[in-house]
Amino acid sequence: MTTSPSFVIVGASLAGAKAAQALREEGFDGPITLIGDEPHRPYERPPLSKDYLQGVSERENVFVHPDGWYAEHHVELRLSTEVTALDPGAHQVVLAGGDRLGYDKLLLTTGSIPRRVTVPGAGLEGVHYLRRLEDSEHIRAAFATASRVAIIGAGWIGLETAAAARAAGLEVTLLEAAELPLLRVLGAEVARLFADLHRRHGVDLRTGVTVSELTGDAGRVTGVRLGAGTVVDADVVLVGVGIAPNDALAREAGLDVGNGITVDEHLRTSHPDVYAAGDVANAYHPLLGQHVRVEHWANARRQGATAAKTMLGHDAVYDRLPYFFSDQYDLSMEYTGYIGSAGYETVVFRGDPASTEFIAFWLAGGRVLAGMNVNTWDVTEPIDMLVAAGRSVDLDALRDPKVPLHGL
Repeated sequence: MTTSPSFVIVGASLAGAKAAQALREEGFDGPITLIGDEPHRPYERPPLSKDYLQGVSERENVFVHPDGWYAEHHVELRLSTEVTALDPGAHQVVLAGGDRLGYDKLLLTTGSIPRRVTVPGAGLEGVHYLRRLEDSEHIRAAFATASRVAIIGAGWIGLETAAAARAAGLEVTLLEAAELPLLRVLGAEVARLFADLHRRHGVDLRTGVTVSELTGDAGRVTGVRLGAGTVVDADVVLVGVGIAPNDALAREAGLDVGNGITVDEHLRTSHPDVYAAGDVANAYHPLLGQHVRVEHWANARRQGATAAKTMLGHDAVYDRLPYFFSDQYDLSMEYTGYIGSAGYETVVFRGDPASTEFIAFWLAGGRVLAGMNVNTWDVTEPIDMLVAAGRSVDLDALRDPKVPLHGL
């Protein structure tokens, strides 16, 4: 008699939920255990800084699957359960309390954790980080009673929560160490557009600043002291200074780790029966020719399914280009591609960026490395094809909205 292998997924995240779904869709009928340390079934994170934070989306809409999906598909969902160690040699995970759970194949979808500020006052009441569902709910409640919010960090989370705070009628001061928001991600040409966008909507954006202290009274935050000594008054302080891969379990288990869990293009780790997907995975990308760790929704959603197929023995390769989107005020954008540490040489705009309806392309050596469409739709696929093709393009044709992208 033979028995079906047992699969364990550590991380009840979007990637984990999509992996469980793909396993069932691919016909796997063996035991699947999905373990998460939160009390909620897997949910999607983009609404936490967008619609849900602004109160225009229902709570139920954030979850990956309906409430009964896991039982209906015979996926054992263990919530509020902490995995304290991995034992790849014994093919077991160790749970809080010492219980061990065996597996034949293990998938790690443990995501990432917010980076913390370490200045005096960081532990005051009223200082918030946004990563989990409760964080979004606490921030929304704080917005309802506050009048002034200071946001430390003008990355995607900082910008989206600034837009949400302005929608709630708050005075917003946005503090950024670099000279422009998103400078490292987008470069000066496009980052400047986001700075202008937020200033037009009444945000007090201060760039090139450092934070030395969070001030408080009776245990509650009252402001942010900058390196130059200026104090920004605030009823609420929101910190968005980036995230780090939650790879401690893998590191302590002896798996290869470097800027996340190192995996190949099949999402297999240095142990043949352990896989990783989502924010925590530093995956080799065959098209880009390097390892890439992507901290965005689409990557987690897609990699979970690829990992599931690999676990089943299929020759699945993850070669999708990085993609992300953002909504801020009346601006909606999608970004496809990857610039990398080598950088870009030029930015080409198709359309007038001042009109907030345009496409920006980043190029090097005449090739399109990435494209971002702003309030311009149905162009994600041709942008993806342009980047994937890796060939030189005519810059005049790239700028001209009359020339179809499919023809470049």
